Amino acid sequence: MPASPELPAVGPASALGARTGVDLARTADRLRLLALEMIAKAGSGHPGGSFSAAEIVAALFFRVMRHDPKRPEWPARDRFILSKGHAAPILYAALAEAGYIERGELDTLRRVGSRLQGHPSVRDLPYVEASTGSLGQGLSVAAGLALGARMDGADVRVFALLGDGECQEGQVWEAAMFAAHHRLSNLVAIVDRNAFQLDGPTEAIVALEPLAAKWRAFGWDVVEVDGHDAEAVAAALDVPRPDGRRAARPRAVVARTVKGRGVSFMEGQNEFHGRAPTPEELERARAEIVARLGEAGVRRA
Repeated sequence: MPASPELPAVGPASALGARTGVDLARTADRLRLLALEMIAKAGSGHPGGSFSAAEIVAALFFRVMRHDPKRPEWPARDRFILSKGHAAPILYAALAEAGYIERGELDTLRRVGSRLQGHPSVRDLPYVEASTGSLGQGLSVAAGLALGARMDGADVRVFALLGDGECQEGQVWEAAMFAAHHRLSNLVAIVDRNAFQLDGPTEAIVALEPLAAKWRAFGWDVVEVDGHDAEAVAAALDVPRPDGRRAARPRAVVARTVKGRGVSFMEGQNEFHGRAPTPEELERARAEIVARLGEAGVRRA
């Protein structure tokens, strides 16, 4: 396997507020490249759902959320729950890009003894708020964190990234009712609506549409957005910080995405839900992403 591209880090969102100078589209492609490399080295992982969420994760970590890699347990940090835990590679890429972990550790994905398990582990990694992977549970965790923050009077927002197939789980809607009842305006649920789940198209397995209308019916403020327009995603996610009022509602962002986005032969192909690329596919995929990033964005180690 050729040497992996080494990407210059863009730096974390400031502990004092959002970064406005970050090119989120390029950052998303950097995260894709890191995720691609680690999945290929591991020989297993989930590229499709990681790539569909790249702009969402880039917007959260490098524009919207308040966090500080030098203080991963900083009480005033915003919280992030990757409810679709199988997309761990895109989270690990963001943690490395932001400075929470070393880039070299990405090469240990899914190895015995590695902190980078196939799904995130709260015991092992900084800035992982909960161990996830059992689908349907993440929104409940996020709602509990949001309510706890309000009870503590903390100026904290909580973001939960869900898969669309995950929204077939009853626990998601129990959590949605709970959050609406308690008017958790500091809670944002993001649905990565790439229209596929493990066994095929969501609409052929258990139809979700009209998905946005369902969230509205459960009492949420809902925004639908092109999930690959990183600036639009950031705007939809950047809800006002808590001000003590209880009149507002939690927000659901339905991000319309494409599974495998960013690599032409993976886009819309559900075989890449949980399959690592072959060496030939790795080179083709890498070439596409590197071509978009250009020499200024990528340099060989």
